[in-house]
Amino acid sequence: MTMIDVSGKTTVLREATATGSIYLNKKTVSLIKNQKIVKGNPLYTAKIAAILAAKKTSDIIPLCHPLPLTNVVVEVNIIDDNMIQVKTSVKTKAQTGVEMEALTATSVGLLTIWDMVKQYEKDSMGQYPNTKIDNIIVEKKYKQA
Repeated sequence: MTMIDVSGKTTVLREATATGSIYLNKKTVSLIKNQKIVKGNPLYTAKIAAILAAKKTSDIIPLCHPLPLTNVVVEVNIIDDNMIQVKTSVKTKAQTGVEMEALTATSVGLLTIWDMVKQYEKDSMGQYPNTKIDNIIVEKKYKQA
């Protein structure tokens, strides 16, 4: 195992955007909309968690380069009665891209929402039959020429 040597690469502006979704019960999404979640606002908390995750990506992905992030923008939107989407855009001026930071941030944002609402998602057996995190993808990757 080895970290990839990027010392020969040029430092340029790099950007990446990742999205993902969490599917919840309609009742849970309604509680979020009406700010009735006991732990607080999961949409706002997911934004903060995602930003922190982007900044700490190299601490949790073993061979990922630590990067000086210049911007992290997180959008958390209720898409419909069952779905919330997290979209993270990350920028840096570095020798390697920021798609891992965008993916990590989006994933942690979604996990934060799940953590904050899981008590409302359980069925009578203590399972989460309708809760699902899905479609975590890199939507865009840009490197300045």
